Amino acid sequence: MFAKINSLGLNGLDVFPVDVEIDISRGLPSFNIVGLPDTAVKESRERIRSALKACLIKIPPSAVMVNLAPASTKKSGSMYDMAILVAVVKAMNIIKQNLDDCAFIGEVSLNGIIRAVDGVLPMVLKARELRIKSVFVPSENAYEASVAEDVKVYGVENALQLINHLCGAVSIQPQERYIPHDTEYDNELDFADVKGQHTAKKAIEIACAGGHNILLIGAPGSGKSMLAKRIPSILPPLTFEESFETTNIYSISGLLDRKTPLITKRPFRSPHHTISKAGLVGGGSIPMPGEVSLAHNGVLFLDEFPEFSHSTIDSLRQPIEDRVITIGRVSKTVTYPCSVMLVTAMNPCPCGYFGHPAHECRCTSKQVKTYLGKISGPVLDRIDMHIEVAPVDFSELSSARKEESSADIRKRVISAREIQTERFKNSDTKCNANMTPAEIEKFCGLSPALNQKLMKAFEKLELSARAYHKILKISRTVADLEGSENISEKHIFQAVQYRSLDRKYWFR
Repeated sequence: MFAKINSLGLNGLDVFPVDVEIDISRGLPSFNIVGLPDTAVKESRERIRSALKACLIKIPPSAVMVNLAPASTKKSGSMYDMAILVAVVKAMNIIKQNLDDCAFIGEVSLNGIIRAVDGVLPMVLKARELRIKSVFVPSENAYEASVAEDVKVYGVENALQLINHLCGAVSIQPQERYIPHDTEYDNELDFADVKGQHTAKKAIEIACAGGHNILLIGAPGSGKSMLAKRIPSILPPLTFEESFETTNIYSISGLLDRKTPLITKRPFRSPHHTISKAGLVGGGSIPMPGEVSLAHNGVLFLDEFPEFSHSTIDSLRQPIEDRVITIGRVSKTVTYPCSVMLVTAMNPCPCGYFGHPAHECRCTSKQVKTYLGKISGPVLDRIDMHIEVAPVDFSELSSARKEESSADIRKRVISAREIQTERFKNSDTKCNANMTPAEIEKFCGLSPALNQKLMKAFEKLELSARAYHKILKISRTVADLEGSENISEKHIFQAVQYRSLDRKYWFR
């Protein structure tokens, strides 16, 4: 007796189709699974045997052979349980229905309950590509899976319910498709609550408009963290494509909220400085996404930046440049996206008052140099904008003047992003910060006179080639915020200003 059932597997974010083939033939009673299964997959035979017993179905005393094709691809996890169970029942001729256009994903418990698994959404999206019409998933995953269009999603609670549905005895109703609501910003922290800091606010607005990385440096209590935590309130909404990309990462990580299966807000991740390198960039024996990938299409905020370990900070060099990270292990190699807006905040010295206009610094020059030296030159060079957050004086703190709200700032940011969307409509670039050298040359052209002035600033500040390109990108964003088609002198000088702070602290 032979049967074949469709399922799907995961390798990082890559989904591949899996054919669950089963042959029940004469021979000594056995139940074997082949096709490069890991321990969790091999153990499914015990779960399935017990689950079928709970359904009052007894596997005949025969040789049962299950093959997970393609046999050359490693299979891991418990997501194949449901497909193997259906294949066994189908091969026993209990289920007579044609299941060629169906796929099955889910873990089976010993008593037949179908348990939720991670990564259901990317697998259902892949099933849709493969023209599979119906996908059976655990009931807890059904709401998440219903995000996919043009495929019927059935939420299954237990094995007996599934078998009765496939035999026509009962009917499982398809899950209604999830329709996301408009993004709400009512509960976000608002820039209207921040007194003063107009220079820092403007810099953050520019960073959000162009997707630029930013470093905030200043004394304790100057408002660095307060400003950074309000960045989500002025970011543009996720596009539908970006929403799916981010949701897929959270789905395979098991962090997706069952009640809101589609992420519609840009993520804001703020890990503690004690985080390990694997926790930040991803890793583990089974490579999982780190914080930098969980912040994909959003913000990665690293507060107290120098307190992170040196190796952890340097591990960001490649991901923030390439916007993807590849994690290699003996068993597999996976690649996760990590297109983030990196926001960092730090004090200028261990006591925090180096360069303060009123408070005396207690640190020695060696202590200051050692503290700042925790941020290496290559990492600093990859951060587009360096902003000094000055202390707020009493007159500003006590002022009754109403500050500009996040809603007003967000309107300007969205307008600038719309200009960029139109500009890069024929490429994979999403914002100015992601421009390639060819796009910089095309969209950031300068007049000979302006180019000469930039050359003088380049030589005086001893900038790198990367810093030169970042100045052009930032000036392009400043021009977009003003609705200017061409980059002018004031746009260039403003961008240069955001690249000169390192000369005050690091390269004195």
